[in-house]
Amino acid sequence: MIEARNISVSIGRKRIIADVDFEIRPGEMAAIVGPNGSGKTTFLKAVSGDLPYTGNISINGRDIAAMKPWQAAAMRAVLPQATALSFPFTVHEVVKLGLTGGRSGVLPGEDERLPDRALARVDLDGFAGRFYQELSGGEQQRVQLARVLCQVWAPVLDGSPRYLLLDEPVSSLDIKHQLIIMNIARDFARRGGGVVAILHDLNLAAMFADRIFVMHRGGLAAAGSPQSVLSDELISRVFECRLKVGALPAGNTPFVLPQSAAL
Repeated sequence: MIEARNISVSIGRKRIIADVDFEIRPGEMAAIVGPNGSGKTTFLKAVSGDLPYTGNISINGRDIAAMKPWQAAAMRAVLPQATALSFPFTVHEVVKLGLTGGRSGVLPGEDERLPDRALARVDLDGFAGRFYQELSGGEQQRVQLARVLCQVWAPVLDGSPRYLLLDEPVSSLDIKHQLIIMNIARDFARRGGGVVAILHDLNLAAMFADRIFVMHRGGLAAAGSPQSVLSDELISRVFECRLKVGALPAGNTPFVLPQSAAL
């Protein structure tokens, strides 16, 4: 379980998030949603140990502030919002970096094949020899997810659940690959791990998340199941946009929902 209690983060003299509580259990997928600038990425960076904070954050009962980097890397893998690489790495080299920081959990001798397995999972089979900088933005994003998967390939290791912390994992992807990546995340949770994903697509959040945490102006505006959280009133208040949940568009305007996909 990941537990965060009374989390506040300041950058310089500016308070970015204040008194946020959060909890995710093994087997669950949690979506963090909210408008730009509401503190989503800052909070995830605190949970991953990448930003100083006040309050308490623990993973499987262990205070992350007391963990060494290699200990944290064995328990959770982090997909940042953006990753810049200056050197001409091949795709295989980038994905293999995931094996250097964590514990994949595969049987001895299988690590060498794991980058190719991870690339196949994110629909990049055959891309291993290509240079990372030559790929599209969406392809690069999937390479980074393959790297993260290599780090914690087994959702449960030595009887302890592990976690994926994903900051906008589908922001650059077409709808097919959005669904592929979200299904990978859900499968990781179903096999005993936990997933925390920052999402802007409320339809995907409603479709895949067990719980939704809504951030607004640095605080937690709501938390619970998609059915209990997503309401006309909350969307209007938090996103300052008058939308209706479950309403059909007027007239014959076409609309496409991910829930209609044949998975």
